[in-house]
Amino acid sequence: MKIVADDKIPYLKGVFEPYAEVVYLPGGKITSADVADADALITRTRTGCDRALLENSKVKIVATATIGIDHLNTAELDEMGILWRNAPGCNADSVKNYIASALASLDKDLSGKTLGIIGVGHVGKKISEVGRAFNMDVLLNDPPRAEVEGGSAFTGLDELLSKSDIVTLHVPLEISGRYPTLNMADENFFAKMKPGAYFFNSCRGEVMDKAAFISAKNSGKIAGALIDVWPGEPDLDPALLEVVEIGTPHIAGYSREGKANGTTASVRAVAEFFDLAPLKNFQLPALPPPVFPEMIELDNTLPAWKQISQAVLHVYDVTRDAAELKAAPSQFEALRGNYWNRREFSAYTVKNFSPGAKKSLELLGFKTG
Repeated sequence: MKIVADDKIPYLKGVFEPYAEVVYLPGGKITSADVADADALITRTRTGCDRALLENSKVKIVATATIGIDHLNTAELDEMGILWRNAPGCNADSVKNYIASALASLDKDLSGKTLGIIGVGHVGKKISEVGRAFNMDVLLNDPPRAEVEGGSAFTGLDELLSKSDIVTLHVPLEISGRYPTLNMADENFFAKMKPGAYFFNSCRGEVMDKAAFISAKNSGKIAGALIDVWPGEPDLDPALLEVVEIGTPHIAGYSREGKANGTTASVRAVAEFFDLAPLKNFQLPALPPPVFPEMIELDNTLPAWKQISQAVLHVYDVTRDAAELKAAPSQFEALRGNYWNRREFSAYTVKNFSPGAKKSLELLGFKTG
């Protein structure tokens, strides 16, 4: 058996070697010749998996170590009889940490402010916990879910935009269908936003109309922006990067735990398909220890929101990632490929917190001791 795999998938090397020949290649450079005699392809977002790549190959399964599947032409894969599997929810907690860091970096009391979440899947649900941890009012918009579940828990898009102090996008990229999301954040979208609101996008770059965003930002309609995903990435438009306060190289989901979860899901999917019994319940070995001290001593004389921000920024300060991208935008792929050992809040214990901060810290995922 032969497996072709993206060489940036962590913890994968050595796993399949007892059972298969494994060839590791840069995801964006995998060609039809590379997969012609492969039985499986394990990938991430940089490999477009479609008829052009796979029609003349022996590939029977494509497993992507990601939540998103817009790099998979699922209709064509289905037509060719190639099974595909993604990793739903694998990095939801990582994105949760990312958004929490963005809120903490604002350095202000957000109690009573409104967080509008567009897209309430695996990730969006986690982001609602972040809003509650910062004592924000949370509005949810998800038309497909509202259609199935009823609309009582959801808010219409226009109302959400007009009321939210921070709008954050967590939708899949849908080109067509009943609920397309391509360029959904367009001129009309930004015009309906509450004046002085913040705009976050950490789902897919093409969900945002670049020109409309730049115009809204330059006009002062948007007070601030956090962008992790970019139209046309990894090639960044300097005009877009220039107007963004916090811009990062598509790493919101890049915690060690998030990467490990994606790898685990892919290994299990391939093992299940080929009946590799020892790998069907594959578990990774222990992750590397956190970069920063695992015990966080808070100052309980500070207001609760300050304590929460202190804990969050001890673990992860998103502005450091943003500074690296601003300094070297041409290194977008290198910054992703060599990303640092970011562990999630669950790897850390906080102590010396006030009673008012305890519930929020636990909601974010910290251990409280």
